[in-house]
Amino acid sequence: MGAEVVVSSSEPRLQQLERALDDIGVTPSHKKILALILFGVLFDVFEQNAVGLVGPLLRESWGISAAQIGFLNTLTFGAAAFGRLGSGYIADRYGRRTMLSINLMLFTLGALICALAANYTMLAAGRFIVGFGLGGEISIAVTMLAEFCSSRFRGVAVGAINVAGGGLGNMLAPAFGLAVFALFPGPDSWRWLFGCLVLPAFFVLLYRRFIPETPRFLLSKGRVEEANRVLNILASGRLGKAAGGAGKRYLSEAVDGAYRAERVRLREVFVGPLARRTAAVGIAVCMTYGAQISVLTLMPTILMAQGYTLSKSFLFTIVMQSGSLLGAITASYFGFRFPRKRVLTLGAIAACVIGLCFGFLSKSQPLILAFGAAFQFCVLLLNTSLWIYAPELYPTRVRAFGTAFILALGTLAGAAMPLVAGRVFDQYGIGGMFAMMAAMYAVFAIALTFAPETFGKPIDGPAASGDAGAHATARASADATASSAS
Repeated sequence: MGAEVVVSSSEPRLQQLERALDDIGVTPSHKKILALILFGVLFDVFEQNAVGLVGPLLRESWGISAAQIGFLNTLTFGAAAFGRLGSGYIADRYGRRTMLSINLMLFTLGALICALAANYTMLAAGRFIVGFGLGGEISIAVTMLAEFCSSRFRGVAVGAINVAGGGLGNMLAPAFGLAVFALFPGPDSWRWLFGCLVLPAFFVLLYRRFIPETPRFLLSKGRVEEANRVLNILASGRLGKAAGGAGKRYLSEAVDGAYRAERVRLREVFVGPLARRTAAVGIAVCMTYGAQISVLTLMPTILMAQGYTLSKSFLFTIVMQSGSLLGAITASYFGFRFPRKRVLTLGAIAACVIGLCFGFLSKSQPLILAFGAAFQFCVLLLNTSLWIYAPELYPTRVRAFGTAFILALGTLAGAAMPLVAGRVFDQYGIGGMFAMMAAMYAVFAIALTFAPETFGKPIDGPAASGDAGAHATARASADATASSAS
């Protein structure tokens, strides 16, 4: 049974918007927007894997150390965290569509600098720019798809991002690298790989031509006529200017002077009940991202410690990644069928148990592959479900920034936790490391008890049970803070 759509809001136009999106459902316009965004996300993931793919060639060509190669990834993920925050801030003030194009241009520019890099410093600068664009691209894509879809379908749409990214992207990235190296052999083949990642620049033209601004953002700025036009584009099934002619009026115009665009106060996500949401889900995302990146980083080392060769360790890791794709697909389906907190809590419990099984029971190849794939399944199930959940926690005026902040916390945890996990592994072995992973997922489940359920509810509707007045209280607190500071 699908989600029951509850239409209720203190703002008449928000109520009208919820009803309009529910009546429109899923049309070819939604599918085209989703396809364009997913192609961009797929190239994002190729970029994230690029340093690992070209690392051996860089060592051979420039004689750089493994530590220097690792620092390129640190730069990329560190910049991604800042990119998410900056993109969220700009998107809440000036629009999601504009920021999506800027992010794509940024990581395309960074890829071009990497392809033409004359030395390590220039390459590092290129990776920093790439990271800034990558971080913003994902968080804005999540926000946009959440705002284009009705309560019933937004879980599937947002979940599809991680199907293309964490699932297909991570599996196809090595194949993409091998294809480029086969087409352009030689010592400069790594430059060709970065050069091919400039191709997404063409998506900027498509984004600007076909993807409209979200009706929720337009309505939050008082641009009712433009929101009506976008709703007609979605209903028509045709993207582009021609689709937006005179059509049905889904939203009524306000009397002159009766409607005021909502002010953007980013501090709202850190005060009042919204702060509780930010803290709860922020802790959860740090736990699961930290665990995921730690396992991905250390898995070959873990397998070699069990006596397997380097080549077999890589092969085992690829097989385990098959669980990632299945986990992302499952999360997308569950986003349509089941409450968010139930999926996240049960997934965290499963990750905790499977992590302990991997740490203490994986004594043979079949068990290693089975527990490894199952653990990756749980990780992507949780990460994708968090992507679905995060945009639903905030009102439109601060949704992009709130979502970006949560995802930025995850990125920073992913950069820091492998250092801790590596020390635990060195001192306590595989069992100790996966016991730590299990404890992290226990913290994940506990933290989520402090966040509200959002399944099947309008994302700009009234506060959840136990969270009464969240939006109004947060705004009042933010206004009070601003007044005292001025």
